[in-house]
Amino acid sequence: MKAFFTRYNFRLTILSIFLVFTLSNCNLTRRLKPDQALVRKITIKGMDKEFALNAVNYVDKEQQPNNVINLQIYYLFSKNGKKDIGEPPAILDSALVEFSRVQIEKYIQNKGYLKARVTDSIHIKKKKAELIFTTVEGPMFRIRNFKDSIADPKVADLVKRSPEVFANVGPGKRFDTDSLSADRDAFYLVMKRNGYYDFYRQYMSFNNDSTYNKGVVDVTMIIGNPAGKSAHPIYKINNTLITIAATNGKTVGKADTIRVDSQFRFVDFSHKFKPHAVTDYIFQKKGQLYNIDNQTLTTTRLSELNVFKNVPNPTYTKLPDSSNRLDTKIDIVPLKKMSDRVEGEFLFNAGQYGYNIGNTFTSRNIFKSAAILQIKLNESILFNTGANAAANGAIENQDFSSGVSLIFPGIISPFNFAKPGKYGVPHTTFSTNYSLFYQSQLVKRQSFINSITYDFFETPDKEHIITPISVEFSKGTIDPRADSLLLKQNRESYVFLIGRTIFTTGSQYSYILNANKLNTYRDFVYFRGNVDVGGNTLALVSKLLNTPKDTLGERTLFGYTFAQYSKAEVDLRFYKSLGGERQLIFRVDAGLGLPYGNSNQLIFEKNFYAGGSNDMRAWLPRTLGPGQFNRASYGVGAVADSTREKLEYLDQFGEIKIVSNLEYRYKLSDNFFGCILRGALFMDAGNVWTLHNIAEDPGNPLSSTVENPNGQFKLNTLLQSTAVDIGTGLRFDLGFFVFRLDAALKFKDPEFNGSDQWVLINHFNELFHSGSFKNNYAITNFPNTYSFLQLNFGIGMPF
Repeated sequence: MKAFFTRYNFRLTILSIFLVFTLSNCNLTRRLKPDQALVRKITIKGMDKEFALNAVNYVDKEQQPNNVINLQIYYLFSKNGKKDIGEPPAILDSALVEFSRVQIEKYIQNKGYLKARVTDSIHIKKKKAELIFTTVEGPMFRIRNFKDSIADPKVADLVKRSPEVFANVGPGKRFDTDSLSADRDAFYLVMKRNGYYDFYRQYMSFNNDSTYNKGVVDVTMIIGNPAGKSAHPIYKINNTLITIAATNGKTVGKADTIRVDSQFRFVDFSHKFKPHAVTDYIFQKKGQLYNIDNQTLTTTRLSELNVFKNVPNPTYTKLPDSSNRLDTKIDIVPLKKMSDRVEGEFLFNAGQYGYNIGNTFTSRNIFKSAAILQIKLNESILFNTGANAAANGAIENQDFSSGVSLIFPGIISPFNFAKPGKYGVPHTTFSTNYSLFYQSQLVKRQSFINSITYDFFETPDKEHIITPISVEFSKGTIDPRADSLLLKQNRESYVFLIGRTIFTTGSQYSYILNANKLNTYRDFVYFRGNVDVGGNTLALVSKLLNTPKDTLGERTLFGYTFAQYSKAEVDLRFYKSLGGERQLIFRVDAGLGLPYGNSNQLIFEKNFYAGGSNDMRAWLPRTLGPGQFNRASYGVGAVADSTREKLEYLDQFGEIKIVSNLEYRYKLSDNFFGCILRGALFMDAGNVWTLHNIAEDPGNPLSSTVENPNGQFKLNTLLQSTAVDIGTGLRFDLGFFVFRLDAALKFKDPEFNGSDQWVLINHFNELFHSGSFKNNYAITNFPNTYSFLQLNFGIGMPF
């Protein structure tokens, strides 16, 4: 069903949007007054390249050259009074140029060129201004001696134990006041991690003695004591008061008040929480030194429980005695207990239309333990009103799913692992799911899955997801007419795949690396690996009990065949920053599924499919592959057409999947109707393949069946059977989510042979029109037609 959701005919809309971004050749100065000029270029002369690139950032914002697209958007909409759209022109202002010169001069002096001087000049041609800042750097000053003057011996000892903090100020290093400020901030955190609750940055300063004729600086670090004190006090945590307000934020009326232990006093005006739901994630323990990291960790983890809407930093009160102890108060406001979210979309394509609607109901703080109950419902229906529809307006395709999950913030297990820690909140999830897939005049397939899953963080970068037990029961009911048709064509493998009743038990494990960096512009490698193994325990039990076999020689339990398989999938990505908000991503998504033992085929739900908005974007989901399989191989005529129609989206799968993506991302506009507009250029390559051809496997009970011809994975035909697409996209970043629109074109289509695979080159003239190529395809692949362009609408990034 979901295969149709991206099939929209909005070509004119897309072309209109992209036309906006081709206006860069227009006259940028068309609306300027006679005495005005537009700043179009900034040049930094006489400055080391190491600093020149950053020096541009010290030019006043209003004198920074416009992004051409931002400016064109402003011109396009400002005439309608919408001057908050796009970016207003950077009109030359001599006062701001002088201000910028002073800022650049201070910047280069702070980088060790204490005698540096900067002059400015302006070059104007055709109302376009170039700002030129010329630097005479003079000598670069280096640190000759570095010493300290610290009144408190304990603080002096802490400085000696933190040499990494002052790595920028050793003898021979370039004198850099920005680095000195950074070192002061770093040592401030060191003090805050070691009990110095009352320490402020103002206690720490640097005295610089410059010898101008020698180009050296003597630096003395000074850390003074509080006024009237001989040392900085060190504080320890004492008692903690936890106050939970009602959901309206008020703390009135009678509250549940509990003295938990010698540290915690729990006051709950909402009457909805047990103390341990909060105290388990408070990392400031009685008797420990005050540590700002534990403070941050506490507020972060309490927020991650997803049951509180306001978790501010704790407040501290010093005890009136001389014990240097801190009483802590944590005030929390809970979220509403229940929430409901509805999402939906409408689709249409030629004679077909339909909708997708989903609902997620969330109940928070189940059992007063910050557990979360989620109930998800989703229904997708496609109606067919075309001339070839069996019944006008009938349901062509339906996909319904429902699921209930109970998520506990912690690991519920007899084994002691993944306690609430500093890297993330671990979870235990009990879930049960039901799904129904219906395809008109072919099959109704139902599936039940029950599982227990643990997820936890080993480090901030490393996450583990373990499902020790998952029980799945699947049942398919084939339309008798379709069953007869497929059997007459000797396509028993399809009947066996989609119509069998089967169950299995399995276990899954996932390892994820660097998911916390996905929204950054850093250089990093992302990895996600999944392993899924099922049926081995059932196989052992069936052998021990010597259970009967079915007609295909597969053992049964409780009268049903069980599946035995192994499946692995890897998602590997390389993120490369190109400066600013430009990024290059290369991704490889590969998977392998192996039926063995009691199974000759992977069950329907475990196969790989290609196409869709997250891998091969020029193909709809489940419409690519396997290998060089072409649905024209069913033949021509009424029977072949009927077979193609009935098996649509069900005959293009495989046990092997390899997809790679190359995507360049960049920013187009800072303000496009209230959102940040970003762009992307991409290329996708890959496919799915069958592991072996059943017809060529004499040991397989289904060896007489007809299989997907040319769909098998072979190294010598890997390139020929690989699909390629190219495209571009827009990302509308609204802050709380990203709305994505991608337009992808088929470039190389493996269902054809030889040079005919290069469909975009060979048939470019039929990109938006019908010709001999499309007409012939419509005849040989009825009821399918050929489309080069695929539009994908989605929420979030594709990967």
